Amino acid sequence: MSVPTRTDREAAATGNRASEERRLRAVRVWDLPTRLFHWSLVLCVVGSFTSAKIGGNAMTWHLGFGYAVCALLTFRFVWGFAGGRWSRFANFLYSPATLLRYLRGERRDDEHLDVGHTPLGSASVFAMLLFLTAQVASGLFADDEIATTGPLNKLVSSATALWLSDYHGSIGQWVLLTLILLHVGAILTYRLRLRTDLIGPMISGDKWLPSEVPASKDDHTTRALAAVLLTICAAVVAFVVTVGGG
Repeated sequence: MSVPTRTDREAAATGNRASEERRLRAVRVWDLPTRLFHWSLVLCVVGSFTSAKIGGNAMTWHLGFGYAVCALLTFRFVWGFAGGRWSRFANFLYSPATLLRYLRGERRDDEHLDVGHTPLGSASVFAMLLFLTAQVASGLFADDEIATTGPLNKLVSSATALWLSDYHGSIGQWVLLTLILLHVGAILTYRLRLRTDLIGPMISGDKWLPSEVPASKDDHTTRALAAVLLTICAAVVAFVVTVGGG
């Protein structure tokens, strides 16, 4: 029996990779509403931070960006139950045991931990949503004692308003900046070290995955539902701001 040469082994490995690639297909992971939410949130958060640093008349823009973030977050919480498969909270709300197994590199055949948000990525997503919500909520009641007050400021005492203002301009701001930097760092690490592109799928919506991986629903009905839900969320935020006198 002849011993396989190095060339034979390389040819076999190439053949296996080619066979594996043929079994992959473009799977819709991120539906269009989720992608639009993501990039709209990025623009609004950047605009909010920038306008706050400029101050003065730019604070009008800061409030506007804050209201937009509030509407987007409200939509995302609803979409976490009504959206496409991989956008639903149920599909990236992992137990501590699953997170530990993921960090140890242990996988089960029936799990798809790298399709949508990974266990580690999901922790980052929930932290971001939590602190963005806290930042928006504190801004609604804040009072900088100069020229800008949140639309719901009248509903709380002066002491509470000042405490929320302090959180909004210091702790909340720095926590969010830290989370954003960690998020960007994770994207770069996946791209440069793991050769995994996380940005492309959030633009196109698709990932090359094994054929058995289920796709997210992303048809005209889904998109129409998202448009209706976003309109309702924006209307609710506008009503709250108007009633509050913002």
